[in-house]
Amino acid sequence: MSKKMKAGILVATLVVPALLYLFLRFATQNHYVLPRYLPLIDSTAGGAKIGTVKLADGSEVTDTLYHRIPPFKLIDQNGDTVTQSIVAGKLYVADFFFTRCGTICPKISSQLTRVQDIFRDKATVKFLSFSVDPEHDNPAKLKEYAQRYDAIPNKWYFLTGKKADIYNLAMTGFYLPAVDAGVKAGKPDETFIHSEKLVLVDKDGIVRGFYDGTDKEDVDRLVLEIRVLLDIYSKE
Repeated sequence: MSKKMKAGILVATLVVPALLYLFLRFATQNHYVLPRYLPLIDSTAGGAKIGTVKLADGSEVTDTLYHRIPPFKLIDQNGDTVTQSIVAGKLYVADFFFTRCGTICPKISSQLTRVQDIFRDKATVKFLSFSVDPEHDNPAKLKEYAQRYDAIPNKWYFLTGKKADIYNLAMTGFYLPAVDAGVKAGKPDETFIHSEKLVLVDKDGIVRGFYDGTDKEDVDRLVLEIRVLLDIYSKE
């Protein structure tokens, strides 16, 4: 065996294990770390705000401060008044829709049915669908829509209420567009403009992901990241 070959084997023996360690130490670990979205900005300092964060389990940590989904008080498909308490300590997927929508909403709702079925036995995973056409979408119409997409009671909530409250929640809570374009009657798909995005919110009320609800591959990513969060929570 030549000296060059021996030297090559020695280098490989030393370098390959080191590279394997670095891959396992960093690449695989990062796979299980989900970003947090919408950091709060300190306008005076020009950067993210830092402060004491109180977590859902009552513990406190010093970290970047992130926007949290604000409280709400709305009506569900059963005619019951519900608040953010229905998702307290839970992770959930939120979207905005309306029952008369004939374009993107059926695609989004069908994808949510699929995601719901995957996590039907996970009590810590909920789904919230907010109507951007609340004057039409009363509880009876929401219940009919919920049944159409096999929504599981107390797992997938369809919510209505005052239009101002819902639109404000969309734009300043979830940072998604919601617009009543005022198009004449008979053209609801042109009247109510809303996002196709699904939003993943963790048990602390912080956004962990945005996904195209009409794209199966992007919804598959949502499924994966829900599993990641569930895994993280199981180890806390």
